[in-house]
Amino acid sequence: MQKITMTVNGRSVTADVEGRTLLVDYLRETLNLTGTHVGCDTSQCGACTVHVDGLAIKSCTMFVGELDGAEVRTIEDMENKDGSLSALQKAFQDHHGLQCGYCTPGMIMSLSALLRDTPKPTEAQIRHHLEGNICRCTGYANIVKAALAASGQMPSADAFAQ
Repeated sequence: MQKITMTVNGRSVTADVEGRTLLVDYLRETLNLTGTHVGCDTSQCGACTVHVDGLAIKSCTMFVGELDGAEVRTIEDMENKDGSLSALQKAFQDHHGLQCGYCTPGMIMSLSALLRDTPKPTEAQIRHHLEGNICRCTGYANIVKAALAASGQMPSADAFAQ
């Protein structure tokens, strides 16, 4: 066992952990942050993507013992300060970027990192960035539309309702 302290969604967390505990398991089982999904256990699907020190990583590939002093952000911390959906979450809703929703937390975490670093990505950049995330439902077209809308490159669905 080792003692670690890290910040998770803006909150300091100190715990004694086994070095071999995966971050995804720690988030889900110890902190009850179940929005981070386990999809494949092989780092292929991206459903477990979170931000560690600002980088989008697959939390099934990282041991929690490596994170002493780190800052971790999960899907539970993606909404706006007032509790409303972030622009990317709203775009997923407006543009039907999800069906079953299983991959959605990982997609949003991956895309939010892309949009932070590349505020106006091209469709090709979005598709390339999502190569590590698998969606078995949507065919990605609406996920790409949602990313374009969140970056201001496509009208919101509300614009079509008027």
